[in-house]
Amino acid sequence: MTVRLRRTLAVLLLLVGVSCAPTPTPVASPTLLSVFVTPDSRPWLDEAFACAADVNVALNVVPDMQQADFSLRLGEPVALTSPAFQIGSEEILVAVFRESPLEDLSLEQARALFAGDDPSVQVWVYASGGELQGLFDQLVMAGRPVTSFARVAPNPQVMAEALNAPGAVGILPGDWVNSNLRSIYSLGSVPVLAIMEVEPQGALKDLIACLQK
Repeated sequence: MTVRLRRTLAVLLLLVGVSCAPTPTPVASPTLLSVFVTPDSRPWLDEAFACAADVNVALNVVPDMQQADFSLRLGEPVALTSPAFQIGSEEILVAVFRESPLEDLSLEQARALFAGDDPSVQVWVYASGGELQGLFDQLVMAGRPVTSFARVAPNPQVMAEALNAPGAVGILPGDWVNSNLRSIYSLGSVPVLAIMEVEPQGALKDLIACLQK
């Protein structure tokens, strides 16, 4: 076989290989969805981002519920009229520093402690209007006011940091109770909800289905 013939055959084989190569499948652009997350449910945002990657969704966190395609929150709001889907549950705890002298409490003891009956304890709460404080007022205080000497934490992260002191007691979702803290009373578990204005369709429906697995 001559050199020229070998070169011609090589070029023909290369052309055949190129013509038989599969055409790359175009990758669909992700659907952009916006989400509002309350400070109390922020740990669930990681789960939302993981599911978004699985269903080809790009999540944009917005500061206003009115701008969001859906919202994440702990517990059911009063007079809920929009579609809501439970994506998990969260235990709500009364927590203290691991070396705190406080022992496990009954409901009555927890209520008395947050009412200020023991002045040696620094009580920490959240601002009224948030879901955690609302749940605590409903399930523990039962109409009795929290002590006026209570300090206010803006979110669970600040609360967890504030409880790193022997004389402090506060309220935390279970996910926020780290190795430096321990629980002395449980309010029980509450649902984690994804709430939206209308029934989910398309990419939002796929995202909610992923979150519910």
